[in-house]
Amino acid sequence: MRFDDTIFALASAPGKAAVAVVRVSGDGAAGAVRSLTGDALPAPRQAALRRLVEKETGEEIDRALVLWFPGPNSFSGEDMAEFHLHGGRATLSALMAALGGMAGFRPAEAGEFSRRAFEHGKLDLTAAEGIADLVDAETDIQRRQALRQSGGALAALYDGWRQRLLDNRALVESSIDFSDQELPADLLDPVSREIDRIRSEITRHLSDGGLGERLREGIQIAVLGPVNAGKSSLINCLAGRDAAIVDAEGGTTRDVIEVRMDLGGWPLSVADTAGLRGATSNVEAEGIRRARAKAAEADLKLVMFDGACWPQVSEDAETLVDENTLVVLNKSDLLLGNEGKVSIAGCTAMKISCKTGEGLDRLLESIRLFLETRYRPSASPILTRTRHRHALENCLAALERYDIDAGHELAAEELRLAADALGRITGRVDIENVLDIIFRDFCIGK
Repeated sequence: MRFDDTIFALASAPGKAAVAVVRVSGDGAAGAVRSLTGDALPAPRQAALRRLVEKETGEEIDRALVLWFPGPNSFSGEDMAEFHLHGGRATLSALMAALGGMAGFRPAEAGEFSRRAFEHGKLDLTAAEGIADLVDAETDIQRRQALRQSGGALAALYDGWRQRLLDNRALVESSIDFSDQELPADLLDPVSREIDRIRSEITRHLSDGGLGERLREGIQIAVLGPVNAGKSSLINCLAGRDAAIVDAEGGTTRDVIEVRMDLGGWPLSVADTAGLRGATSNVEAEGIRRARAKAAEADLKLVMFDGACWPQVSEDAETLVDENTLVVLNKSDLLLGNEGKVSIAGCTAMKISCKTGEGLDRLLESIRLFLETRYRPSASPILTRTRHRHALENCLAALERYDIDAGHELAAEELRLAADALGRITGRVDIENVLDIIFRDFCIGK
């Protein structure tokens, strides 16, 4: 990554808009403002209305708000400028062309502003990842989780563990320096007790059932059941659009169809699946296999049965009912004996009608209560990425190997390995090999 160049990019959403924001970072940012405005730099962090003029032709590009952020007190840690101009494509194209024609300027790569911020010590890797998650957040719960992480909650937790490990490693190493002297036999007992505490804290942190990853990526819900039970109709009702094909012909759905949605702030990925029955073709058999695979990996299953066929139900579908299942009986408007409770596979079924809308509100509330019970995040920071989990597992493995009786040198080395594993999460040590992977998933302009 070349930091001697000055970079620029559109920082707002692409396409026609009322306002577009173009961000510039690097040593040439001040010169760009002076060249385009023909005026002195605005006061730091104060918007100034200026005419933007193409220097070679003298043609006016636009009238824009210009902001100046001198380094190191800027997002990237470098000199930065922002141009808030009208969001028409032609106007934006003219400004981009003017910036691209300046010596030493080039378009920014994906995530390069944030990477420069990391390289200049403005944020750690967990905060950078939190910023990316904040940009991508689709629901309120995702937003709150990303905001905590971008604000440094995870970094504070991991850096706190790392500092405690470094302090205790120093005590172990100091005992090595005085190994030729007679030291109390219990001198390092407090270190062992502290290591046990840290190990317990990390173990609890890891035993969250992947909550952070689930909230970040979306909780998986699979809609399963026999053919013509109304699974695709339910998907359409939940999505509020025709996301899946609905037809009276059995076996219309042959593959898994996933729809993302927001249920009261919960990020969901709801999958429509092939109807369960004896397959009539190889294609249908593959669809049924995928349906069962989706059921196995789902966080919540909605197993649906056909009320028009009640009390006959699919035994194949009954085998899918477990503690992570809500049983649904569709077509309640066609159900005989509609007044009493209906029990299927030992569970009370929720009666709904995708046609009339009856019971859908109760079903949504049941889904919400299930999520609240299983996945409500705590106030403490939660890990959000597989990268974090692997590093924490490596840290924990080193702490499990820590044994002061096996030799002080080996014990100190295990503490070094554990501290380094934590440092890789925040970017304190040895992270050059992961930087490209992390920042390539950012949007350009961030």
